[in-house]
Amino acid sequence: MSNPVDSAVGADLPQGQIELWVRQAQRGDLSAFDALVRRFQRQAVGVAYRLLNNMDDAMEISQDALLKSFDKLKTLSKPSQFGPWLMRIVSNLALNRRRSRALRAAVPLDASGGEEDERAEAGPTDPRAMTPPEIASAGEMEDKLDRALARLPDIQREALVLFSMGQVPQKEVARMLGCSVEAVKWHVFTARKKLKEILAEYL
Repeated sequence: MSNPVDSAVGADLPQGQIELWVRQAQRGDLSAFDALVRRFQRQAVGVAYRLLNNMDDAMEISQDALLKSFDKLKTLSKPSQFGPWLMRIVSNLALNRRRSRALRAAVPLDASGGEEDERAEAGPTDPRAMTPPEIASAGEMEDKLDRALARLPDIQREALVLFSMGQVPQKEVARMLGCSVEAVKWHVFTARKKLKEILAEYL
């Protein structure tokens, strides 16, 4: 007999399925939480990657976020909001990692520096290497989007990724970025406009 969780993960989910999995997981059903992981892991990695521009960091952050969500799952009062809730955890961890990285760059923890630090900051790993290139053109467009996002000012990229990809409410984005809701709206609008300009020849 097939597991309904397994059959539903890769398909279009019926309304309420996420909420059902969350409620089952809150009661201790590990297979239900595994379904949530498989449903949201790629999105979590994507949000973390576009905030950190480093695939190794993004994979680590997404795993940390999923573990944290498992530990805190019983505190989630609205199971239907698991996706945005998880993305807020991912975003908070990613932004903390960015701040920590910036601090280390400004104040070296040791005097060695050298090749290891240079490799760590050399640039993002190609995200296409993480998954089979099922559709080459889609992979190329994803790479162009990543490069375009990297050209945006940090605050614009963060606002756009948190709001559009992370599905984080604007009020929460404003709190995370330390600005007003109106500023978030402006940053998202400006970021989208710049992306359209950068990607105009591909759209």
